Amino acid sequence: MRAPRAQWLAAAAAVVIGAALGAEAPSPGQDGGSLSPQAQKEITQIEAEIDRTEAQALTRLAAPPDNQVQQTELLGKLLMFDKQLSVNRNEACAFCHTPEAGFAGGVSELNRTTGAYPGSVRTRFSSRKPQSHAYAALSPVLHYNPGQGDLVGGNFWDMRATGRRLGNPAAEQAEGPPTNPVEMGLPDIACAVYRASQRPYRAMFEKLWGAQAFAIAWPKDVENVCNRPGPAPAANPLPVRLSAADRGRANATFDQMAQSIAGYEASAEDTNFTSKYDAMLAGKAKFTAQEELGYALFKGKGQCNACHRDGGPGEDPLFTDFTAANIGTPANPRLPFYREDRPDRLGYVANPDGPRYVDRGVGTFLDNGRLLSQPSAVDARWLKLAAANQGRVQTPTLRNVDKRPYPAFVKAYGHNGYFTSLKAIVHFYNTRDTLPRCGAHDPGEGTTCWPAPETTQNMNTSHVGRLGLTDAEEDAIVAFMQTLSDGYAPTAAALKSAKAFTPAARRPPSAG
Repeated sequence: MRAPRAQWLAAAAAVVIGAALGAEAPSPGQDGGSLSPQAQKEITQIEAEIDRTEAQALTRLAAPPDNQVQQTELLGKLLMFDKQLSVNRNEACAFCHTPEAGFAGGVSELNRTTGAYPGSVRTRFSSRKPQSHAYAALSPVLHYNPGQGDLVGGNFWDMRATGRRLGNPAAEQAEGPPTNPVEMGLPDIACAVYRASQRPYRAMFEKLWGAQAFAIAWPKDVENVCNRPGPAPAANPLPVRLSAADRGRANATFDQMAQSIAGYEASAEDTNFTSKYDAMLAGKAKFTAQEELGYALFKGKGQCNACHRDGGPGEDPLFTDFTAANIGTPANPRLPFYREDRPDRLGYVANPDGPRYVDRGVGTFLDNGRLLSQPSAVDARWLKLAAANQGRVQTPTLRNVDKRPYPAFVKAYGHNGYFTSLKAIVHFYNTRDTLPRCGAHDPGEGTTCWPAPETTQNMNTSHVGRLGLTDAEEDAIVAFMQTLSDGYAPTAAALKSAKAFTPAARRPPSAG
């Protein structure tokens, strides 16, 4: 018999996923599932924008920068916006990380409905919402800090891109999606290398990384193999048949592709510190009274700064401490992943657990359990930390947390996209433990009640749950977080108003 949680998820998912995928659409785990017309319209628009961005970047190959760092950034951008690197040649990395949405999911309708995004095989969805890669290049290599008893660093919600192999978590993160069956879907990393060898940026790649990068004897059936969505069969985990030397070259080139992407993520296009908050620190902007109050609450009564650190001496204000936490987020029944428990037309089952699935975050990585994609090995010395990390996910940066292409655009928050507004997630932090549990289909959900947490293992009870904020104080914290969106251009009036304030006077001491 199903547990009550699984039963509730099954019923709720049937309703909300049906709306997202179209009322008559079958389960994503079945052949023929389709996205709603609105979602498909927005996906088409995003795909066209990706094509335009790629085309603009390709024109720069005619007269590339003469600086190696800038060449690497350009190459990384071309890889980031290249749809050809997915199994069906329809999904670039930028599909889930669009600049206009703060390098997070750029499809409003998906954020509002499914939370997660479809992969290159459009009926397959992930179990999590796309994590912003803004400022991801500044995450440290994952390590254990015994003084604070925490793992610190890495990329991905579950920290599984540790950076221990390449010395760069962002590079190891970039190695996950290409062969993830619910993302770009290639059956072999060699397929990504083969596809890149056919692209216009090949000459630049060879100039940067060496002529050996694509000096690989590809088998005659490589096209057929690489056009078949992964995962690869268990009996043939490397379906592109290469000699040992060529496999070594392909592995090295794949690493270099990922390092190039990480170079782009570290560039001023991605990591640029151009928010109103940064302008305030520089004495070029002045907070409104509401924003000023929100910042004070953020560091004080709201306790946000305990994890979303605004920096200290010698630190950039990145609004994360790079650790992991379980804030008690409810399961998100809108995730199609809960219904991906049957073979799709290719025989792949994304989620054998169905509605019983529980995302255990960092704990799953440390358990070395069933993962869709794991670019970094688990340090055996961390295995004993698994119990203390069940249910915990990485604390995201709040930079660009409200960046959106237009005011009505819906953003999703939390590792599973349960929340669809900053107000909602701040209200949750404030009232998780003071409001009653919601009943089935409770109209007060998110306002006067909350569903149970997806898991209570290692749940944070120190900084979340009963903050005692008023409605106006919640709004003030939201107003402050809205100052963290990059691309702020102070007006002449704002500059004049801010002249009386020096950066030293404007920057309050860190509460972290």
